[in-house]
Amino acid sequence: MLLAIDGPAGSGKTTLAAKLQSEYQLVSTVQVIHMDDLYNGWEDALSEELTLKLAGIIHAHKSGLDFPLSKFNWGTMKFDEAEIVHSTEVLILEGVGAAQKLVRDAGAKTYWIETSAKIGLQRVLDRDGQHLHDLMLNWQSYQSAHFKMDKTAENCEVKLTS
Repeated sequence: MLLAIDGPAGSGKTTLAAKLQSEYQLVSTVQVIHMDDLYNGWEDALSEELTLKLAGIIHAHKSGLDFPLSKFNWGTMKFDEAEIVHSTEVLILEGVGAAQKLVRDAGAKTYWIETSAKIGLQRVLDRDGQHLHDLMLNWQSYQSAHFKMDKTAENCEVKLTS
């Protein structure tokens, strides 16, 4: 089973992913992959590179294969050494870009969590620090353009508001 949780920054995607992980772990093996670990920094996050990574992850998951995953280190601004992600029955993709067209076309159950830009920004700054204010304002524009082009919200199955 493949699940994807998408929506603007600060909407509660990670919280929902943790809740679903806890529920599914009662009956299945579960892995959560956070889009923050797949992005290539701020400016190149929602790129074709991300889509290609997702294609590889989905292929491995559907084939029941383990796969290497290099996570982006936001402290060093580069990818760490790859670690092996073991095959699980349930894979949850969580973050901006998680429910993009490629993932929807792969048969994922998709969730969209809506929140206002103001609330989302404040939640992120409260969680990660005020020093990210300008970067987050740019990110909000970037994610909005991605969502509009991809029509993510319109195409997700489950719609929630936080």
